Amino acid sequence: MPHFSRVGFHSFGYELPPHILTSEAIEQRLAPLYRRLKLPEGRLEMMSGIKERRLWRSGTKPSEVAIRAGRKALAAGGVEADQVQCLFFTSVSRDMMEPATASFVHHGLGLPNDCLVFDISNACLGFLDGIVMLANMIELGQVDNGLVVSGETAEGLLESTISVLNEDQSLTRKSIKTAFASLTIGSGAVGFYLCRLDPARPVVPRLAYGAWKANTAHVDLCQGGQTGEAVTLMATDSEELMIQGIETAHQTWLSFSAISGWQADDIDCFFCHQVGSAHSRMLFTQLGLDPLRNFATLSHLGNVGSVSAPITMALAMEQGVFRRGGKGALLGIGSGINCMMLGVDWS
Repeated sequence: MPHFSRVGFHSFGYELPPHILTSEAIEQRLAPLYRRLKLPEGRLEMMSGIKERRLWRSGTKPSEVAIRAGRKALAAGGVEADQVQCLFFTSVSRDMMEPATASFVHHGLGLPNDCLVFDISNACLGFLDGIVMLANMIELGQVDNGLVVSGETAEGLLESTISVLNEDQSLTRKSIKTAFASLTIGSGAVGFYLCRLDPARPVVPRLAYGAWKANTAHVDLCQGGQTGEAVTLMATDSEELMIQGIETAHQTWLSFSAISGWQADDIDCFFCHQVGSAHSRMLFTQLGLDPLRNFATLSHLGNVGSVSAPITMALAMEQGVFRRGGKGALLGIGSGINCMMLGVDWS
């Protein structure tokens, strides 16, 4: 498991979609299903802890919003586009199968021709994988800097799920459970510019440690994709995924705390991939961590896929919750199951 010593989080940028979709509004659209199965109103928010999520305008592509977030990250750091040496696009969402969505982002940002460009895909863990990939290259002296971006577009999955739930008359209270996770998804975009630490620059958060675990015996618990033209669906065994995901996170935490020497009380803020309030409570109980140190964005952003953990850290920094002198930890759990924890030291 790696120790990092030369990699700083120089700047960030994010983009929140303009349209707010509440859980109540989703239930109103699902009224035919709710009436037929006699489901109580308020069930979605009660079970998920999500009051609302945000959506892009119809037809928005992942690259478009990743470009906006990336542009903000560069502007915040005073970085010119021609200085960027790497670009990794890390979303679940992508513009198309080929070429890499990173190519569209590279072009849109006007990055140089000698910039290394490619996609990294690993469900909701992609952004953290991108950080590790870039950090390793910086540590090795292969590059001095790079940009990791993600742009998630939940609109297609939400629309397809609502349509199928209303149209399929064979559904029961039990069989609709696999669609529940799809109704928690939201959209968003984020970018982080990482670079080699320089004593002459102001102190920035430093990537310190990383640990990860794979538990791919449970690769079948959450699977999704296109089932036909313009129809995207996902089937999730939410209860078992929560159990196995938290167990994988527990093993990751044990590895992380062993290599870093950081114990639960040493970490001031946790920035997690957030999927549900019950999941968060069980996660922090199982890992023996203080839930009050979990900076939560779930109630108003929903599950933003690969954007979730990094945009949560960005918001915590912006709001002064995570600030100089503190230690933070990014924690992501992705279907597959894969888990990663990254330690961020701002001392």
